[in-house]
Amino acid sequence: MLERKPDDASADRIERIAIVGAGVIGTGWAARCLANGLNVVATDPAVRAEERLRAGVANAWPALEKIGLAKGAEPERLEFCAKLEAAVSRADFILEAAPENEDIKRKLIAEIDANAAPHIVIASSSSGLLPSRIQADCRHPERVLIGHPFHPVYVLPILEIVGGEKTGAAAIRSAEAFFRSIGMRPLRLRTEIEGYLGNRIQEAVWREALHLLADGVATTAEIDAAVRLGPGLRWGFMGPFLTFHMGGGEGGMEHVLEQFGPTLKLPWTKLEAPELTDELRQRLIDGVRNQAAGHSTAELERRRDACLIEIQRVIAKHWPL
Repeated sequence: MLERKPDDASADRIERIAIVGAGVIGTGWAARCLANGLNVVATDPAVRAEERLRAGVANAWPALEKIGLAKGAEPERLEFCAKLEAAVSRADFILEAAPENEDIKRKLIAEIDANAAPHIVIASSSSGLLPSRIQADCRHPERVLIGHPFHPVYVLPILEIVGGEKTGAAAIRSAEAFFRSIGMRPLRLRTEIEGYLGNRIQEAVWREALHLLADGVATTAEIDAAVRLGPGLRWGFMGPFLTFHMGGGEGGMEHVLEQFGPTLKLPWTKLEAPELTDELRQRLIDGVRNQAAGHSTAELERRRDACLIEIQRVIAKHWPL
């Protein structure tokens, strides 16, 4: 899954990755890039950022060993740099993973743009911001784009690429080649839209789940079970459209629409998010704490990673579509 492809000529020239922001996503990027034998330099102004980054990479490394490491892959190829300028000035590709705040990202990407060589691609890991807005203050906006991964970055393959109004075709091609070279499956969006694809769908499920919790219909554990043991199992390899198509038997989607089309007018879902009251916040926090009781975050991460690796192997064997 993490093998580099020799036909990606532009990606073969990429050897040094700069990661700006060493939180959960930045750490995931560092782990994936290191596992592919790349040199990584990370920067983050937060207190103890380097300590947390190295601990996160160490916790992810057993999963990456199970997937398979590229030749020369070593956690020791991770460098931490206190100054952003020094981190990005020698990079062959830049991954920005700062907090999801438009003002912060817009200012930060402009700073990266001012200090990096003008031909180097800057890929923001934003979860839903418009690239046209965050590239607006750059001298070279043509090399700025969205490269949105899903957590955990070092295991999940999907990567959404979104270009802004001023993003150049060359930057898109270079980004696609690079992400493929580190074992990812780039999905280029046809339209610049907030939230992109995955998060818009995920957000709809999240909002409905919060309504069910707020209304006392079910607990967090019951809602999780309803998703992971029902539609979640099928979505993992078929997605929602093919799942519904097969639900129609020989009649396929046509039969599904005939039978269930009218339910689209029924109040089965609540599209607007519920008010996040103190009571709902506490019910949510208590619920997931009870679900995770007795297990550290690091332990849960390792178990999650192992499950995701095995699931992907099963899908590749039985459903390689």
